[in-house]
Amino acid sequence: MSEPIRSYEPATGALLWEAPPSDVHEQIRLVERCWPAWAAMPSSYRIETMRRFANGVRAAEDALADLIARETGRPLWHARAEVAELVDRVDRAIAAYSERTGQRRLEGALGARMALRHKPHGVMAVIGPHVMPARVPADHIVPALLAGNGVLFKPSEKTPATGEMLVQLLHEAGIIEDLVQCVIGGPEAARALVADDAVQGILFTGSTHAGVAIARSLAARPGKLLALEMSGNNPIVAWDTADIASAAALVVQSAFTASGQHCLAGRRLIVRDTLRDPLVEEIKSLADRLVIDHPHADPSPFMGPVIDMDVADGLTESFLYLMSNGGRPIKHMQRPFDGLPFVTPAIIEVTSMRERPDVELFGPLLQIVSVLNFETALAEVNNTRYGLCATLIGGGPEEYDRLWSNSHAGIVNWNRPSFTVAPNAPLGGVGLSGNHHPGGHYAADYCAYPVVSAEVDQPRATIGIGLKALEIVADR
Repeated sequence: MSEPIRSYEPATGALLWEAPPSDVHEQIRLVERCWPAWAAMPSSYRIETMRRFANGVRAAEDALADLIARETGRPLWHARAEVAELVDRVDRAIAAYSERTGQRRLEGALGARMALRHKPHGVMAVIGPHVMPARVPADHIVPALLAGNGVLFKPSEKTPATGEMLVQLLHEAGIIEDLVQCVIGGPEAARALVADDAVQGILFTGSTHAGVAIARSLAARPGKLLALEMSGNNPIVAWDTADIASAAALVVQSAFTASGQHCLAGRRLIVRDTLRDPLVEEIKSLADRLVIDHPHADPSPFMGPVIDMDVADGLTESFLYLMSNGGRPIKHMQRPFDGLPFVTPAIIEVTSMRERPDVELFGPLLQIVSVLNFETALAEVNNTRYGLCATLIGGGPEEYDRLWSNSHAGIVNWNRPSFTVAPNAPLGGVGLSGNHHPGGHYAADYCAYPVVSAEVDQPRATIGIGLKALEIVADR
């Protein structure tokens, strides 16, 4: 008998939730049988159902935010912001569905009508991360349902309770239970979803390692849709600015919000040498003041723990690796609570390192690179296989235009935190950060596929060229 899936509160170590693993293949069969009836519903019905879901999330805001905070360890204020963003993005998804996949009439020749319509794929698997475990998967689930698909949602095995509650809220909004299934399990459950022929699309958000493994497994199956939203080794360029305090605040927000457990978090600060000392001093001073505590603490903490002890241990080991290979510590990473996955923000100068690891260190660990000119800064920005986001702090329009034009990133911000994305914008990157299927507002593009039709009421055609002449035989 399979071991149950268990979720523990990172901040306390207490058992929060447990359940047996799902029968994945049985769940796939349920969704496979159910989705055609949902697809046949008028789009107005599906839209209204999603609006009821948004209202249900709004009504359950306190309970859902509390669960997110307990299961992820993030401060309650940050969990509340996630729930509010989820509600807002349902309306944005409805607008995107109408704007990007609506029916259109096109110009046709010889009186023919030309039509553009969109069809659902059928059964879609949404594989979500423990980062923002309600809002991020909803960005895929809601567009998939609006398009007429059925959904198998596998939440991260680290945040299954939040995933289960999200699916319950969908069912309470009027979604037939068989149409949206919550798949409880670890990597083996994800592999089963990817491998099953009945699953027509995989919408994945998570690590590059897992996303690349999925892509490799589907290399010989081009008919199965794959949308990947993956990791980032995101650069922040700090250039000429007189407002050192604001620049430092933007860096701290970008690097340490949500304990650095966000795919859009700033990982590398590339700073002009003349700005380096005052800016880094201010960043360290601000980081020293950050409150680190459990999600419901009073006063409210800026940071909670990371998701589990394995992540915390990996971060401390990564800091030691950087330090042992030429990095110069500016603020050491510490473990303030024994036996729990809390880590303090860490800052390390890596300018003199001969080889800097091009990996996403998924936590509050900021690496600093000092440069002499903007050309070198741009080279450092692109000194990565990832391409999720890039940020400029300070500088002027000329520097921003150069960063925008030359950086390999799907999101480029100026004097805003690295994780700033408009709710009606695409969200995704290039390189090892994505496969050109950005989420957010653009998820509507791949949750249904376009079908173009030429239509005439009656058949009418002749062949005017390339025919042999008719042979006339005289009557005898």
